[in-house]
Amino acid sequence: MSAKKETLGKTVGVVVAVCLVCSIIVSSAAVGLRSMQETNAALDKQSNIIEAAGLADKAAGDIAGTFEKYVDEKFIDLATGQYVEKPSDNYDMYKAAKMPEYSVKVEGSNVGFQQRASIASIYEVKDDSGKVTRIILPVHGSGLWDLMYGFLAIDSDGNTVRELVYYQQKETPGLGGEVQNPSWKAKWDGKQLFDQGDVAIKIKKNASPSDPYAVDALSGATLTSNGVQNTLSYWLGKNGFGPYLKNQTWKS
Repeated sequence: MSAKKETLGKTVGVVVAVCLVCSIIVSSAAVGLRSMQETNAALDKQSNIIEAAGLADKAAGDIAGTFEKYVDEKFIDLATGQYVEKPSDNYDMYKAAKMPEYSVKVEGSNVGFQQRASIASIYEVKDDSGKVTRIILPVHGSGLWDLMYGFLAIDSDGNTVRELVYYQQKETPGLGGEVQNPSWKAKWDGKQLFDQGDVAIKIKKNASPSDPYAVDALSGATLTSNGVQNTLSYWLGKNGFGPYLKNQTWKS
């Protein structure tokens, strides 16, 4: 009987030891790879901004260098639309939305989230002479299954769309997932966001290509299309980037 207990004890001891060693290895690997993961995440973000900026051809494999040369990240107070200093060295507007000291409550909107950051990032795209050619706004809102995250690129007139790049979404492939289809993305180029100061852009079924304020809705994906509409209506409005676009501070 004691031999059996001794054998069982040894078996349990070996299992515990193996689990402990494995947990140490996994933890060490996670810590060791964290820096690489953060670098890759930053590069992926820059890559999507470069696409929205219309600089993909110019980048020619040097995403980081192109971003540094042509794109300036700035920070604005959404309440006033004015530029402010970066709140902290590692500030992230999406993480800040979860912190009471950096966020405000979203009310009266079906955009799909309850809190948003008070200070938002925006990206100014400049040409070789230093002139601002595009403004890139980070936007997010609900789709069918979850929040969708993207970048809206507009001309320096503060009104003309050039790109809508969704880089994170969990929509149904072939339906809502078509937000990333190049043919649908191409429909945004040249569309107008505002009409006499009011948000006028609409996602409509069977929208005419000649309508400057309408983009054809995604076929078979009404809820995703509605989500894109709600996202833009919110972020272009008075509680989003509306005050900033109205000021057009980048022109001064």
